[in-house]
Amino acid sequence: MDKTLKIYIGLFVLAVLAMFFYESSKPKPINWYPSYVKKHKIPYGTYILYHELEDLFPEKEIKDIPISPYIYLKNKTREGTYLFIDESINFDEETFNLLLDFVASGNEVFLSTKGCNIDTLGLKTKAIYKKKMSDKPYFKLYNAQFGNKEYSFDRYFKNVVFSEIDTTKVRVLGQSGYIDQEGNRTNSGINFIKYPYGKGNFYFHTFPEAFTNYQLLNSPNETYASDMLSYINTKDQALIWDAYYKTGKSRISSPMHYILSQKSLKWAYFFILMGVLFFIIFEGKRKQRSIPILSPLKNQTLAFTRTIANMYFEKQEHKNIAEHKIQYLLEYIRTKHRMATDTIDAVFIKNLSARSNHSEESVTQLFNYIAYIHKKNKITPLGLEELNKMIERFKDESK
Repeated sequence: MDKTLKIYIGLFVLAVLAMFFYESSKPKPINWYPSYVKKHKIPYGTYILYHELEDLFPEKEIKDIPISPYIYLKNKTREGTYLFIDESINFDEETFNLLLDFVASGNEVFLSTKGCNIDTLGLKTKAIYKKKMSDKPYFKLYNAQFGNKEYSFDRYFKNVVFSEIDTTKVRVLGQSGYIDQEGNRTNSGINFIKYPYGKGNFYFHTFPEAFTNYQLLNSPNETYASDMLSYINTKDQALIWDAYYKTGKSRISSPMHYILSQKSLKWAYFFILMGVLFFIIFEGKRKQRSIPILSPLKNQTLAFTRTIANMYFEKQEHKNIAEHKIQYLLEYIRTKHRMATDTIDAVFIKNLSARSNHSEESVTQLFNYIAYIHKKNKITPLGLEELNKMIERFKDESK
């Protein structure tokens, strides 16, 4: 290995190490994925809420349920408040019927999601939008005990409210909308309701972001979540945390997925790949230089002849092909039989017949046909074929 190559390799290694150092030292970008998972500390995780539930409900047992409500509620003895918080939740008919039975027997379900279209209870939702870019969202609870406070949210979100509710059964608990710079409300709707059913209650809320880490850390917005949860029954029953309907529910599809998701393991994996690459460069090559195989030069005369012949044949220039065939025959006679071909007469035919072991009659017939070809401006493919047969027969018998 010469000195120049060593310098280039050294510069390459330094560049790779510098890149690794830069990538490992730069701040990790904020993950705004709406996971709603209790162990996630990202802005849209629910780590803070889950760990504050014990303080909010000191008398309740917190149960973390990672299985479907359909499986969990098959046991009819379950009691408590089932808490669902996610971007979108779509219950199948069988699961929701079990939730209805669960509530009817005296339990509660608190559901905070943007997808609250439930035909069984006559609930429909719609999205509302700003009328001006400067309008800001607001959220408010109707209970006077909360001091008529209003809350906001400073990131883009889909503002969903109820478009259809049964006012004879539903109790309205809160609203959402937009307010302009003058303090006027430009668009609003109901976003939090209580729906009594049997001996229990449903609570439907359409702004799940209120329970995320980001919202709870923005004072005074954290009280908005605690005020809504204060509606939950304070009886000594379990608080059932749903860990099944979560957008960011942990799923490890392969060992490589786990390795790349852990920073230390990911960089260890990259260094291993670089080590393998260096091994291939320095140790993977042959220790002894291989002897190159030199192929002999090919005789291209035949290929050239075929190319020219094909060219003439494709252009239907049979006369030119015939003339070339005749010239090659004369060259063959000059080379093989050591005879001059300037004059074709009886003496030439007699001498050629003797030297080529042909009869004078057959040689005369060949050169008469050649003279015939010379006189013609064009010949047919059959004429060219006949000439070729006669020439090949002459050469074969001359051998």
